[in-house]
Amino acid sequence: MLNYYFKDTIESFLLKSKEEIIGSISISDQFNSTIEQNKSWELQIPILKQSLNGYKGEIFFEFSIPRMGKRVDILLIIENIVFVIEFKVGEKKFHQYHIDQVWDYALDLKNFHQPSHNAVLAPILIATEAKQSFIEIQTTSHDDNLILPIRTSKGDLNKVIKNTLAFFYNNKRIDGNEYAKGSYFPTPTIIEAAISLYNSHSVDEITRSDASAKNLTDTTASISKIIDLARAKRKKIICFVTGVPGAGKTLVGLKVATIHADKEKENRSVYLSGNAPLVAILQEALTRDKVRKEKELGNKITKGKANASVKTFIQIIHHYRDAYLVDPKPPYDHVAIFDEAQRAWDKQQTISFMKQKKNKPDFDCSEPEFLISCLDRHKDWAVIICLVGGGQEINKGEAGISEWVNAIKNKFLDWEVYISPNLRDSEYSAYESIEELKQKVNVNFNPDLHLAVSMRSFRAENLSRFIKNILDLNLEEARELGDFLIIGLNSDTSVQSLKGSSRPFLSEIERAQILSSLEFVDYIVIFKELLPCNLIEKLKPDFHVKGGDYKEEDLPELPVVKSYGGKVVIMRQIPGKSTTNFIEEICRKNYGVIEV
Repeated sequence: MLNYYFKDTIESFLLKSKEEIIGSISISDQFNSTIEQNKSWELQIPILKQSLNGYKGEIFFEFSIPRMGKRVDILLIIENIVFVIEFKVGEKKFHQYHIDQVWDYALDLKNFHQPSHNAVLAPILIATEAKQSFIEIQTTSHDDNLILPIRTSKGDLNKVIKNTLAFFYNNKRIDGNEYAKGSYFPTPTIIEAAISLYNSHSVDEITRSDASAKNLTDTTASISKIIDLARAKRKKIICFVTGVPGAGKTLVGLKVATIHADKEKENRSVYLSGNAPLVAILQEALTRDKVRKEKELGNKITKGKANASVKTFIQIIHHYRDAYLVDPKPPYDHVAIFDEAQRAWDKQQTISFMKQKKNKPDFDCSEPEFLISCLDRHKDWAVIICLVGGGQEINKGEAGISEWVNAIKNKFLDWEVYISPNLRDSEYSAYESIEELKQKVNVNFNPDLHLAVSMRSFRAENLSRFIKNILDLNLEEARELGDFLIIGLNSDTSVQSLKGSSRPFLSEIERAQILSSLEFVDYIVIFKELLPCNLIEKLKPDFHVKGGDYKEEDLPELPVVKSYGGKVVIMRQIPGKSTTNFIEEICRKNYGVIEV
């Protein structure tokens, strides 16, 4: 498995046919290419060939940004410059959300990809049907070798490359092979910003904690002592933290990730979750809070810059896993916090996925075993913190916590183990595995590793059930259209713009948390715009589903959906099923007020 789908020298690329290039991408089965994607490549390849004639260097298709879960359409390395190219086939205009997309790619490479730290990066947006180009070579004000996005038509790409090389040329050529091997490695400024951001943020705004914080403080302190012990004594330790539903395990994980993010002390750490909606919510909340606080201080900071620091310590576990399938070196982090660890895949599910989706037919271990093996690559010390939810159903293919325990017992006997005593309770189904483990390794039981106080209110649980009753039917029908259901959720500011200053009644975080509790909802994405065009363009769903109160021909986002071959589906409207109607009924019955 590679971190790109196609790589070649520019000289060799120019000699190959379209069919040979597309075949090279598809034959590996790493990329589930569609007819639409193949057509897009068919149009991109001639443009690239015409523009690159006479140049020497390397070309990559679908270059992966380590641990960010993003792939760049085309990445060119010519002389001392990395060109980050995003194609928009069929587009006549340079939409702001497309400019933001290629800019985000360049920022993520600069911030998180080690060989890109000192390289000159030139993000280029190509709208293939644009009549005019905007070729202005301008750097940022930070002296970071980052060029502001260049907008060009298909006919002017050669001119863009020529002008950029003339502006930045020096004798230091970038080695394409070494660049491709580059690891995840945040810049020092990003790490400092992450620590500052979290330390100045009141996490209660995210968790809405209204219970005593003592339990959280004790658990965080105990984990910190374990990390300090591992570093001082050069040990490898795995730690299991349990908690009742709503006790604040996520809060503990985030706190540990940031207070142990000091590069000078080798305390590099990361919070990882397989819950993509949760990661999106946390990243968005912290990002907006940073922007707001800087604005209050009279400082200007872009949302992209604030978000980069957040992504240093909050990431999706599958992106982390995939990065170290490619990269054989030890992870950047010495401490990894795995939230909802019981949901990691068992051996059968992992082998099947690796064979079918990652072209790894010889993969032969469970997800817990592989994740431990990644941290075990460190020669000195490492700590894994497993946050374990109690009282939850284990779904098909999920390992449960015993798979982690068995992996240690069978493969990692040099690791010490610290366990919450509650992990032996029947709800975790790990008692026998723990008893067997005690015979082979040093197991320490620590009651401070259990979070016993729930932070959830009765009101919130009832509210979740109410929303479920309203939304279940239509969302369930929408889910049946495809393999995944992704909810596009309006941000608080966009709801206010659409429905007035008194709305929303629930914050975007509360609404996302409630929707994520529905079993048929796979992902939730909060978008700040009034229209979901940017979100649709990025996700390219096969079906864009709207409620029965809309007409397809009136949808502003219809051209975006049609541009890539998607289909709009209007669901039937359910009489009386409306949050607005329900709220009006409450106001009328309790307060004698109808308008809300």
